[in-house]
Amino acid sequence: MLLIDAIYINTGGGKILLDYLVEELEKTQIPVFYLLDTRIQDNPYSIKSTNKVQYMDSSLFKRYMFYRKNKNCFSKVLAFGNVPPPIRLKAEVLTYFHGASYIYVSSTDFSLKENFMYLLKRKFIYLSKRNTDKWIVQSPYVKNKMMSLYSEKEEKIDIIPFFKVLKESSLLVDNFEKENHTYLFVSNAYKNKNHLRLINAFCEFYKKHGKGKLILTVSDKFPEITRLINRRIKQGFPIQNIGYVPQDVLIKYYQKSEYIIFPSTSETFGLGLIEGKEFDCKIIAADLPYTYEVCKPSITFNPFLENSIQKALEKTISLDIVEHAEIIIENEIQKIIKVLR
Repeated sequence: MLLIDAIYINTGGGKILLDYLVEELEKTQIPVFYLLDTRIQDNPYSIKSTNKVQYMDSSLFKRYMFYRKNKNCFSKVLAFGNVPPPIRLKAEVLTYFHGASYIYVSSTDFSLKENFMYLLKRKFIYLSKRNTDKWIVQSPYVKNKMMSLYSEKEEKIDIIPFFKVLKESSLLVDNFEKENHTYLFVSNAYKNKNHLRLINAFCEFYKKHGKGKLILTVSDKFPEITRLINRRIKQGFPIQNIGYVPQDVLIKYYQKSEYIIFPSTSETFGLGLIEGKEFDCKIIAADLPYTYEVCKPSITFNPFLENSIQKALEKTISLDIVEHAEIIIENEIQKIIKVLR
């Protein structure tokens, strides 16, 4: 039986990838045991009766006890939350590594305490690396970072990106039109997502040109940023925060937005870049390596400078033609499924 260990996954891009992986695994005959975070228990997956699900708090101790108790129960393990199992198993172990904060953290975006905690987490991953047979990552950039930061061997890291193709969804709306100068950023407000600089830059852009609308997807779990958004809205800036919304709602916003703007200071993949291009959005993205692993963007900027983000927005009204972006990565979900058989 295959174990999918995802107790550290409950929101964000990791949850989107987990949803897709579960959906595809349930189409196969692979017997699966899902170990999932209790925080997603209220929205359960549709799982075949032949497969098993257990929910657990994302506790180091509880995870350790689970593996001690079940160490001989599985033929293969996929640790989906960046961290290998806490003990060495006889089963083949694969670890899917997609945590941006474990390869790069901007010291200017995080407090001293937060930087220290990420350092401890990276150290823990380093000490656990002997418990995985293979790492699976989403891009050559992440592979190179793992080799340098975690002193991992090249042959132990496989690059297998995967993502759900939203444009194949039955939720598409026909006869939609793009709204000029709409800028969509699909992400919750983790520090590395850079919402503060983006919002400030957009407001300066709007004060100068009187054009544009910024659409965000920040949930109420990030009160500091939601308060900033509400304050800016009261000041008259055209910012819309739709919150964390289901896929059918999100697709409608992708369809009508002219631009995707992506200011993250660190990413392992940049899923929003791919999803935006699917719906013919032009892409304004950070001039960082993760961007170029995924696409050739329309416009780039320095994500650490508000003035640079503002100038990128200004290019959308000053240039006669803004070129469409090009995606240079493919969905390899079937390769993932093959590896897990």
